[in-house]
Amino acid sequence: MARNYLHSLLGDQEEILLVSRQHWFVLFRMILLELIAILILVVILVIAQPLLPEIPIGYGYFLLILPLISMAREFMIWWNRQIVITNRRVIQLSGIINKNVIDSSLEKVNDVKMVQSFWGRLFRYGNVEILTASEMGANLFKKIGNPIRFKTTMLNAKSRLELEQAGGFVEKLSAIDVSEPTANDIPALIERLGALREKGILTQEEFEKKKAELLEKL
Repeated sequence: MARNYLHSLLGDQEEILLVSRQHWFVLFRMILLELIAILILVVILVIAQPLLPEIPIGYGYFLLILPLISMAREFMIWWNRQIVITNRRVIQLSGIINKNVIDSSLEKVNDVKMVQSFWGRLFRYGNVEILTASEMGANLFKKIGNPIRFKTTMLNAKSRLELEQAGGFVEKLSAIDVSEPTANDIPALIERLGALREKGILTQEEFEKKKAELLEKL
């Protein structure tokens, strides 16, 4: 059901590249109290059974249902808290029944910061912070599993998206001679050309040539 819900969020030609969750250490910490309660209850019942044979101690094992239900709930919360990287965005998804979805476009990702402690490197977990140009500013993902894979997958997806958009823009520029731009469009086109040159998509020679062609049309 969770998988079907995730796929329902995808747009046209959008593909899932990676589904990540918090490390299982986080789940263990969430259910630690329930594990301790189960252990204490079992010890009490085992000790009490021979000491109080006239009392039906076995019924006490039904009390284990309560911490087991709590553990199942904590597991479902952990399992449904996903961080998904697609070829277009980063999706934060949480909630079992009521869903909470936060999107961060790869286009707006400016920087990525990863922090791993000694234990994090040993057990492959860490914090990843995404700095974006959106109103949210920064997204911090704490103790996610395999943060290096998460970071490289996201950066590779961002690079491919930029190349794809740049390719489409260059194709549009090649048709300028056919569809004449207006005088108001030319400064914006030159600015976009400069951005492509800074990213290394266009060479300086290609930039100067296309810029000269645009300026002639003023």
